[in-house]
Amino acid sequence: MQRGPDLPPPSEPIDVDVYQHRWPTGVEKAELYDGVLVFQGLFDERDVQIAARAYPGRRVVLGSDNCLEVHPAS
Repeated sequence: MQRGPDLPPPSEPIDVDVYQHRWPTGVEKAELYDGVLVFQGLFDERDVQIAARAYPGRRVVLGSDNCLEVHPAS
């Protein structure tokens, strides 16, 4: 599922070009709900894998409305 042209694979390092093109600049709004970071935007499974690398030890899930949720560590 590709949402934009030339999306990098999640294994690619997050460099300046990737940062400016894809993550986390796709965020429309970021909020905190009961300790859960919620990033609003059109995300996919690649973003989940990238966010998991950015937030080690946290549980990252793709919400039903394609938002990105970063849950606290267990």
